[in-house]
Amino acid sequence: MLDIPVLISGGGPVGLTASLLLSQHGVRSLLVERHPSTALTPKARGINARTMEVFRQCGIDTAVRQAGLQEGRLGLIVWTESLAGEEIERRVPGRATPKNMAATPVRNCLCAQDDLEPVIRRFAEEAGGPEALRFNTELTSFSQGPDGVTGTLTDRTSGVETPFRARYLIAAEGAQSRVRRALGVKMLGEEKVYDSVNILFHAELTQWVEHRPAALYFVEQDDLRATFLTINGTDRWGFLIHSPKNFGWKPEDFTPEFCAELIRKGVGVPDIDVTVLGIGPWEASAIIADRYRTGNVFLAGDAAHEMPPTGGFGLNTGVQDVHNLAWKISAVLNGKADDSLLDSYHAERQPFGMVVTQNALANALSMGRTARQSKVLPRREFLNEQGLIFGAAYESSAVVPDGTPRVAVDDPVTDYVPSARPGGRAPHVFLTRGDEQISTVDLFGPHFVLLTGADGGPWRRAAQAIGPMVPPLKAYTIGTGRDLGDPDGNWHAAYGVDSDGAVLVRPDGHVAWRSRSGASNPEGALRAALDRVFGRMPAIA
Repeated sequence: MLDIPVLISGGGPVGLTASLLLSQHGVRSLLVERHPSTALTPKARGINARTMEVFRQCGIDTAVRQAGLQEGRLGLIVWTESLAGEEIERRVPGRATPKNMAATPVRNCLCAQDDLEPVIRRFAEEAGGPEALRFNTELTSFSQGPDGVTGTLTDRTSGVETPFRARYLIAAEGAQSRVRRALGVKMLGEEKVYDSVNILFHAELTQWVEHRPAALYFVEQDDLRATFLTINGTDRWGFLIHSPKNFGWKPEDFTPEFCAELIRKGVGVPDIDVTVLGIGPWEASAIIADRYRTGNVFLAGDAAHEMPPTGGFGLNTGVQDVHNLAWKISAVLNGKADDSLLDSYHAERQPFGMVVTQNALANALSMGRTARQSKVLPRREFLNEQGLIFGAAYESSAVVPDGTPRVAVDDPVTDYVPSARPGGRAPHVFLTRGDEQISTVDLFGPHFVLLTGADGGPWRRAAQAIGPMVPPLKAYTIGTGRDLGDPDGNWHAAYGVDSDGAVLVRPDGHVAWRSRSGASNPEGALRAALDRVFGRMPAIA
């Protein structure tokens, strides 16, 4: 019998990232994917800045960016009657304003899924070994008991069945997850809200787009509503047909010839050469699992939440799911945390997933996805969701509250105010390490980080006294002549502490605990905080 600490079912971006993260945490896992290789079509494309921070912490952000569209080719969102016809409106996405871009050291990225997955796969195989990933292999049965999950893996080429035993199972199989259905997990929300057809095609469109580079070109006609989806910005594109049922079209109507005709209509050039490469009808839902954890099984990505693509949150939310989960599994498997720590995965990610799913649906409805009416522009929140990208504020047993209120914002969807209040994303601040400029974001990875001010030596010594732990604990003092420099003097205000205060940041970059100033017993205070995060003592009410 194959014995593995963690089995991952599903080899898309979420499953591959889970494999990579677990390996970086020192946890052995096996990923199985029923298809013979990574994705063959673009599917998702937009990687938001928070996900790029995750990839930066994994050490793969440069490779992802190199695989994607060159930076600077995505400055706009355009509405037009046709690419060659009259332009209706163009916008700079709110995410790209200087204020919003100052919240992070990274930039978002457009990298089509069929280009992204091979990158993550390469790094996952380097981290865990080629035996850590099995394609053409499917999870065909499973059951679970108090000590883990057992079941059968089937090689889809040879038919050979392999029994397995795993402590935990991560289901990252997509919206049609068999694991989720076998568990009887209920999906909350609205199913099949509207229909669409994705068309992948080859055509040279440079002359109509090079002067207005955009990620999306919305085509608004009385008898056609569609979007050109930028892939390489020249001759490889997606064409998304919106609500074809409203125009009397059925899935079987979308032959290659009919699709090419619609693309030419969208371009506004009836004789342009078009090669249709793929056609995919689908229906958009806005649903989320009522529980992300069932015993020793965890749902992640589209298996946990299915949302319309308006806003590009599906892939991003899934990658951030496993970023939240991996360090917790590592801590439990290594005996440093109680199994109850894993309950915080649902407590933190499911409410956030619900908010994101509802907003993705609101984006779609504001754009008239369920109506035939043309020239309907989206709500102001569309592509301006800075609060959703960076503002997740967790409340769970894995966060020690410090009694401070949430930062008030006018609109939690669009507005983000950096804050180191426990539960929130640790803010980005530029620091120096020797002659090198770094971000606080660069300090986070497969370890806890204790950040303290220039007078925080006692906290640093307390971290050293705690000794080895899993995930490890690193400590830095910040200030003139300390471990890290703060040349702009922004760190104390951004993190809300005095020169002798301290902030404990989790491996997923969220603040676990904060002490505004020093303590009479720093080691005891830090141990107590870690004990609460790891579930070794009751959580603070």
